[in-house]
Amino acid sequence: MSIPPFEELSHLDRLVHEPARLAILTALASCDSADFMFLQSLTGLTKGNLNTHLTKLEQGSLVAIEKTFKGKVSKTSVRLTPLGRKSIRRHWDLLKALRRAAETWGASQAEAGS
Repeated sequence: MSIPPFEELSHLDRLVHEPARLAILTALASCDSADFMFLQSLTGLTKGNLNTHLTKLEQGSLVAIEKTFKGKVSKTSVRLTPLGRKSIRRHWDLLKALRRAAETWGASQAEAGS
């Protein structure tokens, strides 16, 4: 009997894998940068929750945050760093590989049970 590939899930980067941060990083992977309000609208997060996740991603060097002002109005832009771009690509590649391995393992278990 072969060992299921599910233990490989423990190798996922938890900073990236958390659902809200995964949504943020995936959105940023498809553009050069996005403003805070767009990310809030896209993810459905509250301002405080989005800010907390962005801070964690910034501390992990996965995103760069730039705050500018136009008069008294602030604008926050977020972009992936090169490490962030590499991390999100690696994460999705690992998830695809795990899915394929799980499907293969499941099929082999079904055949063994027949």
